Amino acid sequence: MHLFMAIALLAAGPPRAASQAVVVKPVANMYAQPSEDAEVVSQAIYGSTVGVIEERSGWLRIRTADDYTGWMPGAGVRVSDTAERPYASAGRVAQVESLFAHIYHEPDVARRQPLLTVPFETHLEVIAEPDERERRWLEVRLPDDRSGWLQRGDISFDTKPLTVEAAIALSRRFLGLPYTWGGTSSFGYDRSGFTQMLCRRRGIAIPRDADLQAAWKGAVPVSREDLKPGDLLFFGSAADHITHTGMYIGERQFINVTTWIHPVTQICDLGDPHWTRLLVACRRLK
Repeated sequence: MHLFMAIALLAAGPPRAASQAVVVKPVANMYAQPSEDAEVVSQAIYGSTVGVIEERSGWLRIRTADDYTGWMPGAGVRVSDTAERPYASAGRVAQVESLFAHIYHEPDVARRQPLLTVPFETHLEVIAEPDERERRWLEVRLPDDRSGWLQRGDISFDTKPLTVEAAIALSRRFLGLPYTWGGTSSFGYDRSGFTQMLCRRRGIAIPRDADLQAAWKGAVPVSREDLKPGDLLFFGSAADHITHTGMYIGERQFINVTTWIHPVTQICDLGDPHWTRLLVACRRLK
């Protein structure tokens, strides 16, 4: 799937829901049950459209564009009917390319604190592009219908798929960011969320979980001896019990988000006995 198609899915959200909603928190957790004491299963980022499957006591069971489901507090989204155009699905749409981007009340970084801070890959509707003195700023319409101001240096309008080399260069920008269980944003990724994002930026929409990624028909098996940069690595106690993933970057190294030694995004060595013992599958995207 090409990148513009993946972005369209993220913006429009999946079908099979009675209504839809747009996320209005910078990063919204999805829970296994309608309780903040339940396990976090995934996340949805600001401005993304999700399908609403069920409502229960102020909670919504939602489905994201990658077909993942979970419970989210109703305050984290703005619900609409399916006839309403999904947010940031048409017109001039900016994509956040900085790891984090401040959105301001006005085109000035000093007068007031930011309205909010949104993560990498957030999509925003552009409503004005001033010229001359304020050329560095864009005015955006937010999902709750407020307006805000964003610096051009934080965004891009170019959504072309990245080459393998460019995706590897991108991956290094996240080094040191914290491991976050269920994380799918630059506020903190988990293992499979990080790999999924790197593939998405290459224009390929892969499943959310590591075991499903390894079994996905859009990739083919490859031996460790034939690894090339960009190949996906899968780790676990056995081939049918995969719990971890990363992307091979060459010279026996791979980038991943792990709790091993340091709970951050890091580059690891396949020659390390810890990883040699756990490597159970290698895949190459078609």
